[in-house]
Amino acid sequence: MSNTSIPWSELEREARTRFGVRKFRPGQRPLIEAVLSGQDAVGVLPTGAGKSLVYQLPALRLEKPVLVVSPLIALMQDQHEKLAEWDVPAAKLNSTLTKSEERRTLAEIRVAAHELIYVTPERMEDPRQVDLLGRRGISLFVVDEAHCISQWGHDFRPAYLSLRDALRQLGRPPVLALTATATPDVLADIQRQLEMHDPVIVQTGIERPNLALEVVRTPMAAEKRDKLLSLIQDEEPPGLIYVATVKLADGLHQWLQSQGLNVGLYHGKLATRQREETQRRFMDDGYVAMVATSAFGLGVDKPNIRYLVHFNFPDSLETYYQEAGRAGRDGKAARVCLLYRLEDKRVQTYFLGGKYPKRDETLRAFRKLSALLEEGPASVPIARLAGTAEISEHRCKVIVAQLESAGIAARRRGRVRLVRALSDAEELARLLDEYEDRRHDDRQRLDTMMRYAQSGSCRVRFLREYFGDAADDDCGHCDNCQAHAAGKPAAALEPTNLASAPQPADTPVGAERSIVAPQSARRRRSSRPLPPVQPQRFRTGQTVVHRRFGQGDVLTVEDADVTVHFPRAGTKRIRDHYLRLPEA
Repeated sequence: MSNTSIPWSELEREARTRFGVRKFRPGQRPLIEAVLSGQDAVGVLPTGAGKSLVYQLPALRLEKPVLVVSPLIALMQDQHEKLAEWDVPAAKLNSTLTKSEERRTLAEIRVAAHELIYVTPERMEDPRQVDLLGRRGISLFVVDEAHCISQWGHDFRPAYLSLRDALRQLGRPPVLALTATATPDVLADIQRQLEMHDPVIVQTGIERPNLALEVVRTPMAAEKRDKLLSLIQDEEPPGLIYVATVKLADGLHQWLQSQGLNVGLYHGKLATRQREETQRRFMDDGYVAMVATSAFGLGVDKPNIRYLVHFNFPDSLETYYQEAGRAGRDGKAARVCLLYRLEDKRVQTYFLGGKYPKRDETLRAFRKLSALLEEGPASVPIARLAGTAEISEHRCKVIVAQLESAGIAARRRGRVRLVRALSDAEELARLLDEYEDRRHDDRQRLDTMMRYAQSGSCRVRFLREYFGDAADDDCGHCDNCQAHAAGKPAAALEPTNLASAPQPADTPVGAERSIVAPQSARRRRSSRPLPPVQPQRFRTGQTVVHRRFGQGDVLTVEDADVTVHFPRAGTKRIRDHYLRLPEA
């Protein structure tokens, strides 16, 4: 269907009568044009910008069903229920179905009873289900939350790596990839992983003008809790509070309840029924706030979240802004607050340490694969390779994808075979070094997240630059812009505080250690004369030079301590006499 033959007046009427959409939002129309014209397309649209309509509306006109790969069951359930209300036939295939429900759904798919079919990426690893979908035919293959497919993305999930094989098996229908955030590198990787052909790329910019972004420095854990408590009491409900771990979620939830607040709790270790009931109550405004890990939110389309708090900073700006975008989806003003404490870095560092396979795991899997294939079979089930190599199947899939990307192995229908032998020892060394490079990139993303928290410049501008947005003007409504407008110093944060000693990982919320110097030491310090105040040698925003780290930018200055970001070495806190201004 050419663009000139697209019946826009009819589409606008269907959008209004079926989906309650009065007018198309930025980015929707060019993506719908691409879909109806049979082109591959990538849409990078902010959370709440109406990505679902881009494929749901064309599904009413395409000859064969639209297949939607969705990462979370909650997201799938939400979409399925809304489509039922709009009288749009849709099916879902996920682990919540009973055997009889699954048999009935598959039977309906065989007779093309649905306009849309929602599946988890894991379902695309099942050759039988892909065969069934291929026999019926697919008009459009949609990858929602497409940043998950990127091996360089922040939410790597091995099942997404099977989508390329599934696409081939389905006869390579047109592909639509959708996400709210993607750096230029991730955007390129999405296209590469899905083997997209000259796709139409639509990026509407990341800015959500109704979101007021702010960072509050909370060097002591007690300060952080007090700030959160006052924020909940001051802001209009409901709110969403993200924490880094299940243990922290449990502790913070218990403490907030002890303060007389009706707050919900959501994380992956709760029973399914409890999670569902908690989510239902939150959707019905049954809580003033929800305390949750990152397991909550991606599949929840609640328009009236008035404030969102990151109790711990996330692992990257991608994660941060994906989560921040869940506030104010109704277009009304919403507050997004990050409570910054340097000690939270160790939590994210711990998670990053276990994200990728270790060198010995990759080497062991490769050797076991070679040995198994020497026994005669043309290919080996990945599950068998994982058991033989004594590696989890999840991690084994990552290793196999690594071998495939190097052109050494190939996957098909849950099996793997060798394409060629390693050329030499140097190639093996490069292969084993690959994930070391990825760990380095992850650490850089974490450092950038911390730079954002410490920055005294416009927060939206910082985000725009990170995500490759060309706009370079200040937003005027983040905390730093507001401070500048009021003639106050911006909230640049020093990344360390000598009075804030790291707490052990098992310190419960509400039970902080006292950090008190011995009385004799306090007397000795108090008897010494105070040194004269020295003028600051450097100022925020200046470029400085360090003998070993090279040239960098000053983030904060506190007496003789200067926090500098070096492009190659990351963010460092350095005494000012080790720094100099660059030569003219």
